[in-house]
Amino acid sequence: MDSHLISCTGQIDRTVPTSIRELVARTNADVIHAHGYKADLYSYFALRQSAVPLVSTCHTWYDNDLAVSLYGMADRFVLRSYAAVVAVSEEVRQRLLNAGVRKEKIHLIRNGIDLRPFDNALPSLREISSHDRSPIVGLVGRLATEKGVDIFLRAAARVLIELPSTKFVVVGDGPDREQLELLIDELQIRENVSLLGRRDDMPSVYASLDIMVSASRREGLPIAILEGMASSLPIIATAVGAVPTIVLNGRTGVLVPAEDVAALASEIVKLLTNPSQRQQLGAAAKKLIEEEFSAQRMTADYLHVYEQAIATKTQTASTRSTSAAVSQGKTK
Repeated sequence: MDSHLISCTGQIDRTVPTSIRELVARTNADVIHAHGYKADLYSYFALRQSAVPLVSTCHTWYDNDLAVSLYGMADRFVLRSYAAVVAVSEEVRQRLLNAGVRKEKIHLIRNGIDLRPFDNALPSLREISSHDRSPIVGLVGRLATEKGVDIFLRAAARVLIELPSTKFVVVGDGPDREQLELLIDELQIRENVSLLGRRDDMPSVYASLDIMVSASRREGLPIAILEGMASSLPIIATAVGAVPTIVLNGRTGVLVPAEDVAALASEIVKLLTNPSQRQQLGAAAKKLIEEEFSAQRMTADYLHVYEQAIATKTQTASTRSTSAAVSQGKTK
């Protein structure tokens, strides 16, 4: 598979649509698949008159501020013209329907992952744990408001009152890093918390954890949770978005209300003090991922969407051509 980088300078780069058109012509692409509002918008303006069908995958829209909300509205508007739109959760599907995307264009495909890297991965974070093998609780996600990293840190402070040797790690980067660093100092938990930034050894990171937490305020179906479950980790997650469809409370993980620091801290303590429950939840989580969230299943679903998008675009072009011919015949 070849990769081609299209340069984009600033919020709006008028050269990008031309670059996309040239790339499509050069590669003789059958389908264009965009991810995210920026790619959706640029692809639309580049190829709206093209015979190449457009497909988009929509994860979620966070609407953190006015600008992001406007981008999301513009995104959902242009998606009406796409040949096919993939929603990763029922919540996203409903937002697309409410935005006027036709029902027959929307396909619900849950994320899938390649399970192989997570089998027998060796831990890479054990230097964080002390010589007595203190447990490590981790959160993987962007350092942004919607991911609830601040909630995780406040819960960590409560857990440390009962279990002072516990270590906490946050993997990821983002705009809230400075603010979160200040919060760590305010909570006086610097010795037990590490913000690790982005990592290229994620299977080994998951293998280092005893518990994985998702404290999101808003969410679609996060890949990080799927990866954690594939690593046989017990998951504690907020019941937002599509998360409750995979983190089945008491079966493949534990659910807590969003923004509930006390509930999150309580469940972390419960699992840290119950190794057998951690093992049971982790084993059930991995089994679910193996059965329903493999990359092979997702690939087959997407191939079906591509085939349908191509057929729909071809049929539409043929109909328009026939209508034009009929119109011309009437004018003679």
